[in-house]
Order: sequence, then structure tokens, then C-alpha cells
Amino acid sequence: QVQLVESGGGLVQPGGSLRLSCAASGFTLDQDAIGWFRQAPGREREGVSCISSSGGTTYYSDSVKGRFTISRDNANNTVYLQMNSLKPEDTAVYYCATALRCSGSPFGSWGQGTQVTVSS
Repeated sequence: QVQLVESGGGLVQPGGSLRLSCAASGFTLDQDAIGWFRQAPGREREGVSCISSSGGTTYYSDSVKGRFTISRDNANNTVYLQMNSLKPEDTAVYYCATALRCSGSPFGSWGQGTQVTVSS
């Protein structure tokens, strides 16, 4: 089966760091752009970051630029989101998804999400 699984979330204090993983099974990621999204309670899903299939192009929302870094390891069929200097407003469920391109293309396959909570 085609499946994406997010992991690495947890409870962290403000200023701390987490590294999220998006692992694929049933297919290979090397031909897909991968986006990270988040959804906080009562809010719509927000795009956070995206990386092209080759890894040559990356995108970040203004709220996370300079703090988050997206990367991919196609040999291990995994995409990562390194999150540094975390803030309480980063608290959300984080999802990864596949698309043909980071922009102008729908994200069709989604994982189940991993919870990130930033709190003292």
C-alpha cells in the first residue's frame, strides 16, 4: 500500500528543537515534491515548507523562515523537517504530503500527522 508516516513530534519548551520525519512505504519519493503542513485547533491547515523532487528548491512560510529547514534523503525514502527556536504558536499537528510540484499542483497523498506541542 502507498503510505506516508510522520514521526518525531512531542512536547518541547519554547526555544527548543524537534526533527520531524516523513517516511514513505509502497512507493519511492524521488519523483515527488513533498510539503509539510500544520493544523492547530480551530484553524485551517497551513503550508509550512516544501521541497522539490530533486531537493534543489525549497520553500518556507514567512512564519518559519530562518528557524525550520526541510531536507530529503531519497536513498532512505524520507523527508525531514528540522525545527529550531520553537515558539508556542508552532503548536499544531504536522502533516506531510506529496505533489508533482510545490506550487500549482495539488497535494494528493497525506500522512496521519504528528503532534508538536511547544509549551513551558
